[in-house]
Order: sequence, then C-alpha cells, then structure tokens
Amino acid sequence: MAAREPGVLQALHDDIREIYQADSRPWVVGYSGGKDSTTALQLIWTAIAKLPAEKRVKPIYVISSDTLVETPVVSRYIDVTLEKIAAAATEQNMPVITHKVVPEVDKSFWVNMIGRGYPAPSRRFRWCTERLKIEPANEFIKSRVAEFGEVIMVLGVRSQESATRSQVMSLHRIEGSKLSRHSSLLNAFVYAPIADFSTDDVWTYLLQNASPWGSDNRDLVAMYRNAASGECPLVVDTTTPSCGNSRFGCWVCTVVERDKAMEAMIDSGEEWLTPLLEFRDKLSETQKPELKTRYRDFRRRTGKVQFIGDTDRVMPGPYTMDFCRELLRGLLETQKEVAADAPLGEAPILIHEAELHEIRRLWRTERGDWPDSVPRIVREVMGRDYDWVAEDTVAFTQDDNELLDTICAENDVPTELVVKLLDVERASHGLKRRHAVHTRIEDAFRLEWRDLETLVAERREQLGVSGDDVVAIDDEEESDDLFAAPPAHEDDAA
Repeated sequence: MAAREPGVLQALHDDIREIYQADSRPWVVGYSGGKDSTTALQLIWTAIAKLPAEKRVKPIYVISSDTLVETPVVSRYIDVTLEKIAAAATEQNMPVITHKVVPEVDKSFWVNMIGRGYPAPSRRFRWCTERLKIEPANEFIKSRVAEFGEVIMVLGVRSQESATRSQVMSLHRIEGSKLSRHSSLLNAFVYAPIADFSTDDVWTYLLQNASPWGSDNRDLVAMYRNAASGECPLVVDTTTPSCGNSRFGCWVCTVVERDKAMEAMIDSGEEWLTPLLEFRDKLSETQKPELKTRYRDFRRRTGKVQFIGDTDRVMPGPYTMDFCRELLRGLLETQKEVAADAPLGEAPILIHEAELHEIRRLWRTERGDWPDSVPRIVREVMGRDYDWVAEDTVAFTQDDNELLDTICAENDVPTELVVKLLDVERASHGLKRRHAVHTRIEDAFRLEWRDLETLVAERREQLGVSGDDVVAIDDEEESDDLFAAPPAHEDDAA
C-alpha cells in the first residue's frame, strides 16, 4: 500500500471517521511511543478532528503500558508525550483520555524475581509478558467492556511485522468489516488502521505530517537512529514477539542474548545507562546451564524436588535467598549510581517503595527471612528507612538464626526445617483455634529437606547408573509451575 499517496491517505481518514461514527462503542488506542503506535494515533486524531464538535463525543482512550522496568529514556519520552496529548485534547476539544496501565505490585518484575525468586526470563520461559503487559492492559479493556458493553481497540500493528501477526489478524477478521475479533477478550474488537503500511510508509507519514499534539516527530527518528531496533507495541495477547531488541522494551529483558538497543543508546551518548546494561548482563549470565546451580535452589517453591524424566538431572527451582539478597543490593546500588549520573530530571526509580514492602512480606512469610533483610539492605545502600510495617507476631532475629544454625548442626537437623516449623507456630500465634497447625506441620515434614548430593545419589541408585556431576536443566524444561507458591491453608478464626 502506497500510504504516502494523498488519495490513499484521504480514503483511510474517511474509513476512520465512518467506523468512529458507526456506533457508540468507545475506542481504546494502544500507544507505546514508537513509530507504529504514533502513526496510528496521529491518523486517528487527524481524521476525527475534522468532524464537527458535536460528533466528536465518543471517548477515545489512549493507553500506554508501563511495566515499571521500561528503558528510562523511552519511559520519560512517553510520559512527556502523554502529558502533551492530554493538554492538546483539552485545547482542541478532542474526546481523548490518556491512561497508563501498570502491573499490580504483587505481579511486578522485581517482586516476582527478587521476592519469589523467578529466574531471568528466557525464550522458552517468558513469564514476564503475561504479568507485566497482557494482564494490566486487558484489565483496563475489561473495565471499559463492563462500562460500555463492547469496545474497539485501535492497534498500531502491521502485517509486515511478522508472519504470525499477519496470520492472527486474518484469522479473526470479520467478513465485510474493517474490524477483527479480539483473540481472547469477549466483546472486544480490533481495528488496525496501518495494517497495510510498510516501514517506509510509516516514516514517510511521520516526517511529512506534523504531530497534532505538538511533539516533534524528528525526535522519534533520533530515538531509532544508529540501531536496528523496533518498538514494543501494546501487548494484549501471546502472539506478540519479545521486545528484547527494541528501544521500546524493558531494560531488564534477557529474552535476547544482547540488548543491542541499550548498547546503541550508550554509544549515542547516554553513558549514564551503562550500569543498567551491566546489571541486565548479570541477570542474563544466570541463564547459562553450567551456572544455574550457583544461583538456583534445587527445590521448587513448593519445597519439592523434581527430576527430568528418567534421568538424574534436577530441575532447578527459584533463585536462592542469598542470591535474591544479592540482587536487591545490586539493584539499589545501580539505582544510586544511575541517579548520580543521569541528566537533571531523568533519574529513574528502578524499584518502587511498594515493591520493597511486598518483597519484604514474601521473604518474611514464605522464605524464612529471619534477619528481616530488606530494611537492612535499603538502609546500608540508600542510607534511609521507609515506614516499614511493624510485625505484631513473634519475630525472630539474625542472632536467633545464628544460634539455631549452631544447635541444628550439633544435632544433625536441617536448619530450614526447624525454621519452617517455627514459622508455622509464629503464624498461628494468638489464634483461639489451632487445629490447622497440625496440618501445616505435616506439610512441612512432607517437603524435601535432604541435601542435593544425597538426593542425586539416591536417584542414581534407583536408576542403576553412576556419575559424579549434577547436571542442570535446559531452558526448555522450565515452566511456570516450577515456581508455584507453597501450599496455603485458611487461617483459623482469631
């Protein structure tokens, strides 16, 4: 499609106005700040602006997804642009409403990785997309469906982007309509105004047509310059490819081997981003099969141990508590370093206070963190204290933990087992009825408390094989159920 031809562009504007006026379904425009979503939004805005004011009544929600780990330069660019869009909408009497969607705190990247121990995402275990992008966007769409009955999503997707995307777009197309059915959301329909655009069409349009909200599209060109990178669109289903090679993705992305986009930004003069790249590369290193046993527990979060098929290879579980503490310290040190070198007003918050509180809660309630490490690490690195929640249950300390270690070693009892049992007792402290305590104690004893060498030796004896090395699994063996939460029971009445 030669979208640069005036006649073609005029026909597209007519289509947009016709679809907009055809019904009362609100529009939800996915905006990532990249070239494709910018082109789609600019086309929509320009076409609707030509309607009489009395016909510009149907709301157009412009939503942007913030994973809380976005590349700082792009995150700042999107924030500024959304402010301009909101201001221009008011000034021009456009029915445009901006909104940023974010993941719930307990599903954020750092809460899952540092709090629960989820490993760095990989091509075969991309646990982050669903939690950070799909769910927040879909929750917003569902809320609009509940309010209006149906919605039309406007996405800056193009058939040329990928064969999979093209196939999905065709599969759900409604015959005789410009719309498609959403692949998973009921009562949500998709309109892709630039589906037939080429990359040249997109850039030609942006450089020949001024932004109606006052941005300079040449700034967008500059962000793409010097790197073969694309953008990360609003993700609303699992067909969207990883954004790891994109300037408009997450700075922590380890789905790709190298973050070429971040490297290009640094080479282009954004040297203050170097600590982010170094931290990201450390996360990527933990994916190497030969290093997994260094960073990962051999038990899953349920406390069970699983072998791969009929082999003596153990499926690694979450990051160990020691490594999670190391990650938190390293992340805070990175944040401090970046803040010192970032341009004025651009210092990013890498981990938010609410995430620190949730990590602390998980460590204390699920991972036996008696030393209460989060406040201590924050204090040592950042030199400050937050308003930490005071525990009203019996609390154990680092000194208690060290004493317990000594006693358990003398009696050849796993320290972690005793910690678990004491935590069960602590959790039931003050309850009037405590019958569930016995069930929890039984659950604790059912978990695997033996060391890795003992388990592997027993496994080899069962298989009738010999060997010395414990082999970690490949990425293809990993799945979300490896990191399911420990079994929970309803609390007794107080």
